[in-house]
Amino acid sequence: MSGEWLSLSDVADILGVHPGTVRNWSNQGLLPVHRTQGGHRRYRRSEIELWVQSRQAERPVDARLVVQNALRNTRFRVSEGRLENEHWYGKLDDEARKQYRRSGRSMLQGLINYLNARDAHAVSEARGLGFEYAARGWRCGLNSAEATRAFLFFRNVLIESMLNVYEAAAVQSPYAWSDMFRRMNIFTDQILIVLLETYDAYQRSES
Repeated sequence: MSGEWLSLSDVADILGVHPGTVRNWSNQGLLPVHRTQGGHRRYRRSEIELWVQSRQAERPVDARLVVQNALRNTRFRVSEGRLENEHWYGKLDDEARKQYRRSGRSMLQGLINYLNARDAHAVSEARGLGFEYAARGWRCGLNSAEATRAFLFFRNVLIESMLNVYEAAAVQSPYAWSDMFRRMNIFTDQILIVLLETYDAYQRSES
């Protein structure tokens, strides 16, 4: 089966196990499975591939599979209601609000690039995002604490999205989870550091 959706027997062939084993793993919640309206089991190819990767604890999960799942399965959306509860959001005009709502997608794309490369260019992209957050917050009249809260809001949405990817793929390897969190922290920490450094530079230039 060449499409994205696989049958139980397709998954059994891929994993090299008996179809009954796939059925049992699915029933126990050990394998990511979806149900059709008729009650038939269907499996998403990208989730099965990520699940297989995560079972190989000595190897990091292939970032491309994480990316594939994130883009296909994760709805990286921020409801207006959640934003309205943020004090800093109330200080923004309509254009600034649009830019901030796009920030989550920009951070996700930057993280994707970092997971795929993890070289000097990828780190510089994180630093570029930090400057972007700082410059936007400064233009909108946010102080450093408010700009930091804005960044943390979208970073937390990003974390939720990546958790959804791993949960959907039933990733159980402790190494896979810790590796994902470690790399995500390295990337987002760079953004936050540059945001604060840039605000400090802005404030010094005004004094």
